[in-house]
Amino acid sequence: MLNGIRLLVFDLDGTLIDSKKDLALSVNAMRKWKNLPRLPDETIASYVGQGVPALIRRALANGATSGVTEEAVQEATAFFLDYYRAHMLDNTVAYDGVREALEELKDRKLAVLTNKPVAFSRAILAGLKLADYFAFVYGGNSFEQKKPDPVGVIKLMTDTGALPRETVMVGDSDTDVLTGRNAGVWTCGVTYGLGSHTLERAAPDVLVGDLRELSRLLNGERAAQSTPHPLPLSRKGRGEC
Repeated sequence: MLNGIRLLVFDLDGTLIDSKKDLALSVNAMRKWKNLPRLPDETIASYVGQGVPALIRRALANGATSGVTEEAVQEATAFFLDYYRAHMLDNTVAYDGVREALEELKDRKLAVLTNKPVAFSRAILAGLKLADYFAFVYGGNSFEQKKPDPVGVIKLMTDTGALPRETVMVGDSDTDVLTGRNAGVWTCGVTYGLGSHTLERAAPDVLVGDLRELSRLLNGERAAQSTPHPLPLSRKGRGEC
């Protein structure tokens, strides 16, 4: 299982980077500007993953998906982006083990597919000295559709020549798992991220608590076909894709 993986597609927030504090500070700065009370960091983190407009809409409505005008969302989004641009690296760091895992995986094609705006994503990767690991970085404004639409993964397979059975989507939320499933590729969930509360119901093919587990699984299987993987694969048949 997971033999011959050539392309790994990573989510960003909650998968490669711990950005919860800077996102929460920026959202609460926006709420203060709108004369709204502060939200807990964990609440804001639960809103992350479907792009900035969705984050802001939910933050304005305390999680509701209606009752906020598009004009209000646009104004608040503009404020948030200006604030976040100036503060996106104040507290954000790579998760433990990420750098080591990327180093172990760098002989494969590595890419980032996030719903965060692509310019912010590239700036954060550069600021954390992770950018050189990735051949491609696509964001929420790179395509007409965001995750879980499979367009980004499909484009990356075209970019690299990888087949679905040679590709794995790695992320911390059900959005990432659905993205991979919609593209017909393997899926790996990380349990330490911002969206881990949604992973169990999404049922990824494999779950890991540290990206080094995934790199050792892939490298160990490639070398000896003898390394047990962290959790049983939940789906079969990817080899026919």
